[in-house]
Amino acid sequence: MRASLRKKVLDVCQKKIDTKGDKVNVSFYAFFANKNDDPELLMEAATWWIQTHKLDHFVSAHTVMTLVRNESEKT
Repeated sequence: MRASLRKKVLDVCQKKIDTKGDKVNVSFYAFFANKNDDPELLMEAATWWIQTHKLDHFVSAHTVMTLVRNESEKT
């Protein structure tokens, strides 16, 4: 996952947790506007979410943040 997407995922998840609480779930669509203005980035996120990690449609924001942080520590 490219660094800009990783930062966006972490920022969005943290914002969701801050506003909706610790039990909030997110979808990879949460990281994009309703307008599909960057299909390549959307596909990168979808591939990471669906193929790489086999996540359900909605997943705990904390889980997503942990996965992203663990991957960034490996690189």
